[in-house]
Amino acid sequence: MAPVLHTEVRGQGGPRLVLVHGFTQTGRCWSPIDDDLARDHEVVLVDAPGHGGSSQVQAGVVRAARLLGRVGGRATYLGYSMGGRLALHLAVEQPELVERLVLIGASPGIERADERAARREADDRLATRLETIGLAAFLDEWLSQPLFAGLDERAAHRRERLRNTVEGLAASLRLAGTGTQPPLWHRLPELSMPVLLVAGSRDQKFRSQAERAGELIGKRASVAIIEGAGHAAHLERPDAFTTLVRDWLAQTPVRH
Repeated sequence: MAPVLHTEVRGQGGPRLVLVHGFTQTGRCWSPIDDDLARDHEVVLVDAPGHGGSSQVQAGVVRAARLLGRVGGRATYLGYSMGGRLALHLAVEQPELVERLVLIGASPGIERADERAARREADDRLATRLETIGLAAFLDEWLSQPLFAGLDERAAHRRERLRNTVEGLAASLRLAGTGTQPPLWHRLPELSMPVLLVAGSRDQKFRSQAERAGELIGKRASVAIIEGAGHAAHLERPDAFTTLVRDWLAQTPVRH
């Protein structure tokens, strides 16, 4: 029997939004965005494989996307970083489930085989580091990266991240890191649903990727840059992000 990802639901009605978090987070790390969106949407918070209530679920990117689709169903999917990669794979493989797609700081993959291999080795070393020093010290190192310099204490959700386990996060790194995922750049033109690509203005790598992805997707894509934000743009400037998403949802009809 296939494992089931842990979910929590906010809101009692309205269109369904499925929110998928990044590495070392849980579904609850969307606060305060989830509370705002739940005022008029059914918001489904998913714990990705290896994280939170799904810590014991081990899955690579492709299988994780299938598990996501099983609990999310037909909905608009919002994915950040690792969660964006899972949502993008779902949109490519099971487009009938993805009404609209919002990707925040998410990569369609690494195109060169040698660079993917190098990334797999780096993620394996990172997993070993986690197993060596433990979760709390690892989170301190993880959140001290320049990538997350714009997160204040509340936005970092460190206490919530401590709900994770060493075993779960290590498995996530080894099975579902960027180096393990099939690159999807060549499949972006297949996307038939509206797509919103979001990046922080200070996150140059993912800003460039968002702009390139938007060109490949074509007229169905919108690219939005959140000024003054880094990689976790939605958490650094939640009010700006929520306004952006609400405006886009209002202006972008669900495809049928």
